[in-house]
Amino acid sequence: MANQKRLFLLDAYALIFRGYYALIKNPRINSKGMDTSAIMGFMNSLFDVIKREKPDHLAVCFDKGGSAERTEMFAEYKANRDETPDAIQIAIPYIQDILKAMHIPSVVLEGWEADDIIGTLAKQAEKEDYKVFMVTPDKDFGQLVSENIFMYRPARMGNGIEIWGIPEVQKRFGVERPEQVIDYLGMMGDASDNIPGLPGVGDKTAKKFIQEFGSMEGLLANTDKLKGKMKEKVEENKELGLLSKKLATICVDCDVTFNAKDYELSVPDSEKVQELFEELEFRRLKDQFIKIFSGEIAETQTQVTSTETAKKQSASAGSGQFSLFGGDGAAPATIKDVNSRNTIDDVPHVYQSVAPGMAMKLFLQNLMKQTSVCFDTETTGLNPLTAELVGIAFSWEPTKGFYIPFPEEKNDAQKLIEELRPFFESESIEKIGQNLKYDLKVLHKYNIQVKGKFFDTMLAHYLINPDMRHNMDVLSETYLNYTPVSITELIGKKGKNQMNMRDVPLEKQTEYAVEDADITFQLAQHFRPELVEAKTDGLFNDIEIPLLHVLADMELEGINLDQEFLHSLSEDLNNDITALEKKIYEDAGEEFNIGSPKQLGEILFDKMKLVDKPKKTKTGQYSTAEDVLSSLAKDHKIIQNVLEYRGLSKLKSTYVDALPEQVEPFTGRVHTDYMQTVAATGRLSSNNPNLQNIPIRTERGRQVRKAFIPRNENYILLAADYSQIELRIIAALSEEDTMIEAFKNGEDIHASTASKVFNIPIEEVTREQRSNAKTVNFGIIYGVSAFGLSNQTDLSRAEAKELIDTYYKTYPKLRNYMSELIDFARENGYVQTVLGRRRYLKDINGSNAVVRGAAERNAVNAPIQGSAADIIKIAMINIHRKLTEGNFKTKMLLQVHDELVFDCYKPELEEMKSLIKTEMENAYKLAVPLDVEIGIGENWLVAH
Repeated sequence: MANQKRLFLLDAYALIFRGYYALIKNPRINSKGMDTSAIMGFMNSLFDVIKREKPDHLAVCFDKGGSAERTEMFAEYKANRDETPDAIQIAIPYIQDILKAMHIPSVVLEGWEADDIIGTLAKQAEKEDYKVFMVTPDKDFGQLVSENIFMYRPARMGNGIEIWGIPEVQKRFGVERPEQVIDYLGMMGDASDNIPGLPGVGDKTAKKFIQEFGSMEGLLANTDKLKGKMKEKVEENKELGLLSKKLATICVDCDVTFNAKDYELSVPDSEKVQELFEELEFRRLKDQFIKIFSGEIAETQTQVTSTETAKKQSASAGSGQFSLFGGDGAAPATIKDVNSRNTIDDVPHVYQSVAPGMAMKLFLQNLMKQTSVCFDTETTGLNPLTAELVGIAFSWEPTKGFYIPFPEEKNDAQKLIEELRPFFESESIEKIGQNLKYDLKVLHKYNIQVKGKFFDTMLAHYLINPDMRHNMDVLSETYLNYTPVSITELIGKKGKNQMNMRDVPLEKQTEYAVEDADITFQLAQHFRPELVEAKTDGLFNDIEIPLLHVLADMELEGINLDQEFLHSLSEDLNNDITALEKKIYEDAGEEFNIGSPKQLGEILFDKMKLVDKPKKTKTGQYSTAEDVLSSLAKDHKIIQNVLEYRGLSKLKSTYVDALPEQVEPFTGRVHTDYMQTVAATGRLSSNNPNLQNIPIRTERGRQVRKAFIPRNENYILLAADYSQIELRIIAALSEEDTMIEAFKNGEDIHASTASKVFNIPIEEVTREQRSNAKTVNFGIIYGVSAFGLSNQTDLSRAEAKELIDTYYKTYPKLRNYMSELIDFARENGYVQTVLGRRRYLKDINGSNAVVRGAAERNAVNAPIQGSAADIIKIAMINIHRKLTEGNFKTKMLLQVHDELVFDCYKPELEEMKSLIKTEMENAYKLAVPLDVEIGIGENWLVAH
């Protein structure tokens, strides 16, 4: 019927759980530290239904107390389910409040599941000539499908929706009639609901039985036609099969009544809804809500915009919107929906390539009039040191942008970039980008120095939500509800057949590149107010953005490597590894694959029986993980040798053999990539190669540093290292007088701690006592336990506990400060560094003690480690500025946590010692003086 009314019934918990787990790797945490993933996930589903379908009638159905009837039949029904995550428990009242404000009915019935409520309402509405859509990902609803009842299933991975009618149910379950889905589920069971089913019957067998016998009852009446073990299993479990069918049957006569008037989609209480969204910090959803209910969103449909139409719109749009199409100009793309890439707005994206000549001249004139522009380079590869420009995209207004393709010939490319030099070197035009450090390094090859104010969306989002991923696709989907074109759609996946960006047709290059610039420009507008709201805009503008320039210069500089020494060290390691193999084989009494956890476990725990009850993995194998073996190493020489064997093997493969392969041929140096947006604490991380994880606790590990050398005989390496900076920070922030005085007096803090904890004069402290005190000093920051301290020292667990208790009595303010940090986190959902860098702790009030304990440890650790990271970043910025302004030949090369390494021009050495030490020690004023140790040498090991 053309005018048949439609009813949409949403399965609340199914959609809430789906939304929550879809965001589990990138949880949405607001400034209060609240995990809003479940609410956001559900609201996305609800709004998607309303936008797509514009339903006449709609309701949301909730479970309450589970199914009393099914639990009475089978006590284990749904008993295998994990406890509902805290984020979902918190979400339910918010969702119900939002629904109430939107005047959407929430249907709840004590002792019944949403499945039963939906089933009952669907059948009642069908009788009143409604077309009913059950909005749920749950396949069980297939049993209710009829000519007028459909399943409306949000597809996986954000790929639109699936609507299942009778044909789809027949195909999915291999049934003739939808009601046979109950028999299918009864036969094979349902692990998610803990419905047992018939033992040995899976998907294929259940479908086969239904085709042959029609129903569960038909199967059980014809077991004589079965053979072997299957016959035996089915006959022995007839009652279980019938019970399973009952458990799988959705009730269609529970105590609810469909009243069409109650379920009409009506005008919401807009003010209340927006108030709730503001409280939750759902800015994008608030905007969506306003558009949806003010009629601004057009129906979801494919829209084709012709080039000519775009030209007309462009010509009449005013400043900054003009046609620049040359002979090969790409047609503008249209704004596209996240799932289907269909249009969801009346305004097309106007993406244009700029042709040489008059079009380029007009473009440049307009470009230089702007105050804020997003640009994005397209290149031939991911390595900015070798990549060449293929094109550059620009955008300074949402949904509009331009693409300048670059010629392959280097001289021609350089001539073109010269035309753009005024823009890049303009101090008055803000440059927006996503991961601008990459673009700076690419443009450096073309002798372009990018100036002016910067706004990097990746860095901005890192400060707004440090625990989430920060790549552009994720940000676009999260904040703009838009899925960009994937690079793999253009050039294919990694491998031999992957294309070069130059091989992509200009039209596709244009759409892809300008889309990125457009999205990044729009993201910047989203993130500006969020930075201010979280009070991290100062950290962004004064630390992270200036540091971007510093890191770009360091990465371009690289560091020299003594490859001959590494080849020699590799041979030494081979000899060491072979000697260890021999010892291990002798102790084991046979040869085996030491690198195989299975074989190693069998040797250690089956043959040698080193422990009575060895730990096992989920697969049933003996665990030979590092922590397991480390706890046994004290008492067993073979395990000590195995751990050393592993360490040397990893050192050889990860560094000694790998580093020479990572030398750039055209510079002869190693160029690491520093990442600002990986560690949630604010620390930098290093990649390709990772120079921050080179082992320094072992002799062989330290030797790797010997391979890092100055550029030539006119230079020497200088290493500047903060001394015990984290201890100094915690002493200052906790206002622990005893510890502060020890630092002010220049005492050995570990000996001082040992003196106080063991109640002996400092001159009588033994090496072992100092070592134990040092372990506690550093371990306290990471929440060390008596068990952990015992493993790291020669102390028993009781002795370790006594030492920790005495430590806290010695430093009571320290203990109080740690408690205050945890209390602050519980109240606010985050902790922060001395510069206001936030670490959100969504599990700080969680019900799971293990998870909550980890959050509490982070609450103590993050402000300390993060403050240390902030301080060295300030030092790096200030030193880099001084080196640049003074035109010094000395260059900053590496940052390894609390240490900076410089290629120091020998005539500048004394000046550099003073400059670097002064800037580092005065980067941030604390109640405790910062102390920097300077070392110099012909290699990094000697300098350190």
